[in-house]
Amino acid sequence: MADTRFLVVRNDEEQYSIWAADRDLPAGWHDAGFTGSREECLAHVDEVWTDMRPRSVREQTA
Repeated sequence: MADTRFLVVRNDEEQYSIWAADRDLPAGWHDAGFTGSREECLAHVDEVWTDMRPRSVREQTA
C-alpha cells in the first residue's frame, strides 16, 4: 500500500476525494489533476477544498 499512487478526484458538486490511480474512476467522478501518495493527495484536498458544501448548496446561498 505504501507504493500505491492516488489521484485527487472531484464530482460535479465539486466535492473531493482520492482514488487509487490504477483503478477506473467511479461514475460521476473526474480527475482533478493531482497525483501523489495518499498523504500528499489528502494534503492537497485539505488545501483546495475550503468549502465543504456541495456546489448546488453554495449557489443557492450566493
